[in-house]
Amino acid sequence: MPTQISLHHVSKSQGGRLLLDDVSLTVRPGERLGIVGENGAGKSTLLRLLAGAERPDEGEATTVAEGGVGLLAQTPQLPPGSTVAEAVDAALGELRAMEARLRALEAALATAGEAALAEYGGLLTAYELRGGYEADARVDKALHGLGLGGVGRDRPLGSLSGGEQARLGLACLIAAAPEVMFLDEPTNHLDEAALDWLEGALLAHCGTVVAVSHDRTFLERVTTAVLEVDADRRTVVRYGHGYAGYRQERAAARRRWEQAHAEWRDETARLEEYAATTAHGVAAGRGMKDGNKMAYDRAAGRVQASVSGRVRAARERLRRLRENPVPPPPRPLAFTARPLTGTAGGDLVTLAGVRVGDRLAVDHLTVGAGERLLVHGDNGAGKSTLLRVMAGLVAPDAGTATRRGAIGHLAQEIPVGRPQERLLAAFGRGLAGTGEEKEELLLSYGLFRPSDLHTPVGSLSAGQRRRLALARLLARPADLLLLDEPANHLAPGLMEELEEALDQWPGALVVVSHDRHLRRRFTGRSLRLEAGRPVR
Repeated sequence: MPTQISLHHVSKSQGGRLLLDDVSLTVRPGERLGIVGENGAGKSTLLRLLAGAERPDEGEATTVAEGGVGLLAQTPQLPPGSTVAEAVDAALGELRAMEARLRALEAALATAGEAALAEYGGLLTAYELRGGYEADARVDKALHGLGLGGVGRDRPLGSLSGGEQARLGLACLIAAAPEVMFLDEPTNHLDEAALDWLEGALLAHCGTVVAVSHDRTFLERVTTAVLEVDADRRTVVRYGHGYAGYRQERAAARRRWEQAHAEWRDETARLEEYAATTAHGVAAGRGMKDGNKMAYDRAAGRVQASVSGRVRAARERLRRLRENPVPPPPRPLAFTARPLTGTAGGDLVTLAGVRVGDRLAVDHLTVGAGERLLVHGDNGAGKSTLLRVMAGLVAPDAGTATRRGAIGHLAQEIPVGRPQERLLAAFGRGLAGTGEEKEELLLSYGLFRPSDLHTPVGSLSAGQRRRLALARLLARPADLLLLDEPANHLAPGLMEELEEALDQWPGALVVVSHDRHLRRRFTGRSLRLEAGRPVR
């Protein structure tokens, strides 16, 4: 059966909330689709429906690919007791099974009948088309390209960091080379060299790629079309011509929607005014000419009937307009607030002779009021450790870390300490003010809608938890902001708003980021870390 990936009138709810409503779409063979949308809109759910990993509540989802289907979850579920080698074997399980069957058939070829020979020929062709003979070489190449070349195959998975596990899952999927790859945030935890390698590998892939991603550069370079999950209308909109086409078409569609709403509003207002005022001042109020009362009454009757008919038609038109309104386009989530600036001056953080195990060695580093510093380097270079020392969350084994003023820290990973706590309560914890004041403050940032405020924190997506942490950061005065990979899990539009807000903020800023868009527009000095040591 030829490759078929499609949704037909699919609806899907999660946690009692409708995410997708009557969605139909088709993924064409050889396409490279990007899936975008607001956090919590249902992007991962859409990906899993297309991959056949979830079933719709209503409608039909078809996932058929002769060359196999591979799904990389946003957080790979790897058993911690297994080894890297076992993870690789599991990822290559289909190819390993094909190889084992080929060996068994080869052993009996001398006495095999036509059916066995036909099976062997078909299986060998499929194995070669899947690149079975080069599979282990592809694993080595993928591990090296994603920065895991030095990880031993006997290494327990539980000893790998979250980022290393994510990269291992990605390397295994690419090495398995299924015809269709479904990837959920594949660029998370990747440095620039690994990102370049991944993009090259996906561009060289002969099959189909569907990827959820917030990485704007990745979307620009890889995708041939974009699917946007519209959280307000619970549908999916396709945009052609890659990410650039998505941005252009989406802006044009929004302008058309705004124009349609304006026309509906103007027409409604005109008809309301007409219906309310036109019936007044007609025949009964006109002055009589020539003292001809009989002619005057006949003319007045004709005018009154004509006007009454037009008023009835206007009221009917108004009724239909009100029954089928054109609502204004939803206000997109936007980073509308700026960090509150504290009052400290001079040097805010000074590190002298700082050592943290074998992860960090900084002889001298200062960040003064209003300074901007971009920290970059390979995975494991010590960037997050540096920010945690600056924030006072990690005490150095040697040396001193001196801090002045208020410091806000956005961690790379946001833990869930109180999963049952409601979003608004989690935001307001420790803040002064009434509940209404805290709600107004949170909504003013444009990061959440009113319907989100009573959602348990444990039910939030990774992106929503990150926006909550960002909102808590915004609500507290700070002289220095420490942002560790702020672009992770944030929708592209929201990330652009964040960049613009930070451009205007006069406080001190230290950013760790692999996001290539952010790094290109960053103004300020930069610091590269290699093996925990600053390299100018």
